[in-house]
Amino acid sequence: MLKTPRRVAVTAAITVIASSALAAGVGAAAVPRGAVVHNGACVSGLSSRQLRRELMVTLQRDLQRRYRPAIRARVFRRLAAHPAVAYRLIERWSPARFHAITCGSANRRPRHATTPGPVSLTSVQTGTAAGPAGIPGTWRLAWSDDFSGPALDTSKWSTGWFGSGVTPPVNSQEQDCYDPSQVNTAGGNLNLTAIAKPQTVNGRSFPYTSGIVTTMGKFTFTHGAVEARINLSGTNGKVDNWPAFWADGTGTWPMTGELDVMEGLGGYAAYHFHSLSGGPGADVSGNYTGWHTYAADWQPGVVTYYYDGHEVGQITTGITSNPMYLILNDAVGGQGGQAVAPSTMQVDYVRVWQ
Repeated sequence: MLKTPRRVAVTAAITVIASSALAAGVGAAAVPRGAVVHNGACVSGLSSRQLRRELMVTLQRDLQRRYRPAIRARVFRRLAAHPAVAYRLIERWSPARFHAITCGSANRRPRHATTPGPVSLTSVQTGTAAGPAGIPGTWRLAWSDDFSGPALDTSKWSTGWFGSGVTPPVNSQEQDCYDPSQVNTAGGNLNLTAIAKPQTVNGRSFPYTSGIVTTMGKFTFTHGAVEARINLSGTNGKVDNWPAFWADGTGTWPMTGELDVMEGLGGYAAYHFHSLSGGPGADVSGNYTGWHTYAADWQPGVVTYYYDGHEVGQITTGITSNPMYLILNDAVGGQGGQAVAPSTMQVDYVRVWQ
C-alpha cells in the first residue's frame, strides 16, 4: 500500500518520538504506581489508573504544542499503547509537570478557558418520568433513581473512586478523600456531605472528607439524555466547593470521553466534554445555588446542555461514542469555589432516557 502524506507524517512523528525516548534512556521503564518511587521522584497515593489519567493529559498537551491536529490524535494513540515510553517522554518534555503529578499536586485535567453561557435563566423547568425538561423528542426511560429508599441502592451505586472504603480523590488537587459514611439518603434525597475531618489515604493526608457515588461496573449508557435535580450550597450566589454531575468513558481517558453535565468551577456552574480533541465548554451565567435541574442530550457527534429546561450550550468537537458511567461527587478545594464544611450536595433524582 502506498503511504499517504498523512501516513508519512505520522510515521515521521513516531520516529522522532522514538528517538527522543531512546535519548531519554527508555528501557523496561516501570509504569508509575501509587506509593512507590519512579526515577527518584516521589509518587502520590493515587491508583495507577488515576496516575495514568493525569499523565495522559500532560502528554496530550505536549503533543498539541508539537503536532498538527490531523497527526496528533494518531500519535497519541500509538503512545498510549506504550505507557512506559509515554511516561519517559513526559518526564523529558515537561519535567516540572511530571514531578507535580507523581507527587500528587497536579490536576486530573487542566482548567479550560471558559466564556459566559449564552442565556441567563428566568424560569425553571423540571423533568418528569415521561422525559427530560426542555429536551425535544420522544423518550424511553432507561434507568433512574429517585433515592426514595431507606438507604443507598447499592445495586445501582458504589461509594468510592476506583476502590472501596475510604478512597483518594478524583483529582489530586482536591483537599478531600471519599468516605462511604458521607453518603446517605433521607427525605427522598441523596446526600453527599463534605466535613472538616482529616484522614490519611495511601500515605497522603486530606483535611476534608466527602462523598461520591458512581455507577461504575453497574450501569453504563451510550447516547441519550441524562438529567439530575440537584441542590448546591452557595455563598453570595456562588457555588461552594467543587460539586459535579458527570459521566466518564469506560476505557482509557480521554480517548473514551468525559461528559461534564454540571461542575462547580470557581463558584460557577459549568459544562464540558473532554476527549482527545481537548475539553471545550463554558461557565453558565446565573445563580446556581439551591435546587436546579441539569441535563445533557448526548447524540452522535453532538452534546447539548440544558439547565432548568433551557438550552445553555452545545459541543460538537471530539464527541465520543463509548459507553459511559455516571458520577456525582462533592469535592472540596482545587478548582472549585469557596471551601465550606460542613456542606451537603443533595440530589432529588437521576434519570437516563434513550
